[in-house]
Amino acid sequence: MDFQDVVRRRRMIRSYRPDPVDPAVVDRALRNAVTAPNAGFSQGWAFLVLDTPEDVRRFWEASTDDVDDPDDWLTGMMRAPVVVLPCSSKAAYLARYAERDKGWTDRDEARWPKPFWDMDAAMASLLILQTVVDEGLGSCFFGVVPARERQVRDAFGIPDDYDPVGVITIGHPAEGGAAGSPTRRRRKPMTDVVHRGRW
Repeated sequence: MDFQDVVRRRRMIRSYRPDPVDPAVVDRALRNAVTAPNAGFSQGWAFLVLDTPEDVRRFWEASTDDVDDPDDWLTGMMRAPVVVLPCSSKAAYLARYAERDKGWTDRDEARWPKPFWDMDAAMASLLILQTVVDEGLGSCFFGVVPARERQVRDAFGIPDDYDPVGVITIGHPAEGGAAGSPTRRRRKPMTDVVHRGRW
């Protein structure tokens, strides 16, 4: 698929058919993800892949109270046969930038006005989303409910030095899935969001 078609077709899919996803597609998406830019080549990311019905079910049980009585959104999302949790490690970035070639001698978090560990994991996540579109499938990126993060961590043994930055569902889009925000809100015109020379 042409790159511009991938960009144009990428949407957050909120309802899936239960058909399985070829593991080679997931592997390709992950190989693409780890080519994302990352500060200092810190590579402070990890990806928890859940691709068995039992693991996917455990994810939903850990992340929501409504798994046995789901609303329309959750019903459609729970049919996705693959769930990926991209995680970031602040510790990896602080350690990398304390190495000799970076010139810092400490791990002072104040040197980071923005959390590049989360930003880099998000860029890797976008590459997963785009790869999935290129394969003719659908995906959705959403967050872990903060009040349920501990349950998700415990269910899958996510270490404390890695933080989930979101969740990606992957699968075959169902017809008539839940409508997303673009059906209710127009995209801002380029003239409102692009500023050339000065704001």
